[in-house]
Amino acid sequence: MINMIQSAKEQVAQLVQQAYEAAVQDGRLSPAAGEIRSSVEMPKDSRNGDYTSNFALAGAKALGMRPRDLAAALADHLSLEGSYFEKAEIAGPGFLNFTVSDKWYAGVLAAVEREGADYGTSDIGRGQKVMVEFVSANPTGPMHMGNARGGVLGDTLANVLSRCGYDTWKEFYVNDAGNQIAKFAHSIYARCLQSTVGEENYPFPEDGYHGDDIRELAEGFLAQCGPFPADKSQEDWESAMAEYGLSRNIPKMQEDLRKYRIEYDQWFLESALHKSGYVAETVAKLSDKGWTYEKDGALWLNTSALLREKFLREGKSEAQVDKLELKDDVLRRANGFYTYFAADIAYHRNKFEQRGFDKVINVWGADHHGHVARLQAALDGLGLDGSNRLVIVLMQLVNLLQDGKPVRMSKRTGKAIALHDLLDEISVDAARYYFNNRVPSSPLDFDLGLAVREDSENPVYYVQYAHARICSLLKMMAEENAAVPAMEDVDVSLLGDEAARELIKQISQYPDELRLAARDYDPSCINRYLVNLAARFHKFYHDDRIKGEEENVLRARLKLADTVRSVLENALHILGVSAPERM
Repeated sequence: MINMIQSAKEQVAQLVQQAYEAAVQDGRLSPAAGEIRSSVEMPKDSRNGDYTSNFALAGAKALGMRPRDLAAALADHLSLEGSYFEKAEIAGPGFLNFTVSDKWYAGVLAAVEREGADYGTSDIGRGQKVMVEFVSANPTGPMHMGNARGGVLGDTLANVLSRCGYDTWKEFYVNDAGNQIAKFAHSIYARCLQSTVGEENYPFPEDGYHGDDIRELAEGFLAQCGPFPADKSQEDWESAMAEYGLSRNIPKMQEDLRKYRIEYDQWFLESALHKSGYVAETVAKLSDKGWTYEKDGALWLNTSALLREKFLREGKSEAQVDKLELKDDVLRRANGFYTYFAADIAYHRNKFEQRGFDKVINVWGADHHGHVARLQAALDGLGLDGSNRLVIVLMQLVNLLQDGKPVRMSKRTGKAIALHDLLDEISVDAARYYFNNRVPSSPLDFDLGLAVREDSENPVYYVQYAHARICSLLKMMAEENAAVPAMEDVDVSLLGDEAARELIKQISQYPDELRLAARDYDPSCINRYLVNLAARFHKFYHDDRIKGEEENVLRARLKLADTVRSVLENALHILGVSAPERM
């Protein structure tokens, strides 16, 4: 797919190189001893042109010339005929500044017309298999605000990567084994017993799950199970209760996420790793490679040695590593049970070794930061190059506000704001847009009052309104027999004012924004792009009248408006946000 910014940069480099070679050919310049390494950039101030080359500054020393003299020689030999540029000027100490012509602006509009919904896509991923694992909340209760942010971040990131040529896979890891499930079952058991003998006769465990959802599960279980406690042991009851609770909670999670417009390629059960013996096999592999030892009846991973190797390999000094106070991790407890860390290593081995993913991206809460290097190092110990192939996107907390005032929430007391409750208060569009509105590493303020406002202060409304405004315009003009023309019937020179030119430049940036979002694992730049595109359109719409204009002007401006509509819809689709035709 064509990236008009990249095409222009490449053409500037080519034009300058050809000018240099022509100047050498006619004796104006002497050939350099080696290659002159220069760059082409886009100046922040458009008064310095649209693109600038530093070739004269980079090559001055090698050619024994003043940069401006070298720039003058290059300028005299530049041939812009047939290029994207109308002029090139010398500026400052020797920069060559290029200004794009109508041909380049026409190329931007033509690219959107030709590529349609595929505009902005690229093949930088070259078909690499990439898994994005996100949310992966414990199935012991309703999903909360943190899950809401992780959900849209992971889903949007996977969409971005797919548009950039990666073969993406979305996965939810269900932690249906281990201590949290035991506590979940114990909590249901306690509520069942309280319901039977009275709350005053059976104290609820302090570390249990206190939410009303546990009471509801207990009531449902009692209604289904018959006499309780009858003759079964507590262990048997809790096993049945865990199975019952998971059979209710996991479908609810799937339903909530589906309402949130998130569909996974797979829901992977942790219990499957244990039942298949894969956790035990993975731990045995680590032992075979000499990375484990026994102490106090437990089996330990020599994490400190693995981390030491990892950090030294990454360039830390011995002294720096010595200050880190590295610690080891238990893989198998003295009672024979494997730890969550052991299962996590096995799960990631499964991703790489069994299922053949080239790269794995996990979206985690920032409180898991201490686990990142440990897991990567463990995978290094298995020979899976976890330090390079496992990417962890750490996500900061969400501060929930109502009209600027904090809304208190506590998962521990059961007063958390659940995802399904949030989506009853605001639209899915607003939730998805806002939760992706900041760099993952930054805390996010989510104001419920702002999210439902219908004015320019609400960014999702502002962007959607731009799309709806264009759709209304196109419908009105169609009723007057003014259809959107094909690019071949548009005179781009009639889009020569600043508002129109700046709008086309904004359209041209979209492929680069997608590329940067994939490179930095930061889809929030799509939000910022959309706000800027909407702002540019609103200014163009204010400055450049369409209805009632002379036919050729009307056609050109109508084409530009429809091009903006296409790109807005394209980017909103990546965010999982609708592009309404009227508001």
